[in-house]
Amino acid sequence: MTPEEEIEFKQRRKGRNLALGAVLVFFVILFYALTIVKMG
Repeated sequence: MTPEEEIEFKQRRKGRNLALGAVLVFFVILFYALTIVKMG
């Protein structure tokens, strides 16, 4: 693997990690909101 390919691979992996993190946060907020609505 050339250095250029390695940099590109790391950037892509970072982007995917950010996307997964955003989805995780979204589900946590959704679950939290549903819980509040049910309690209220």
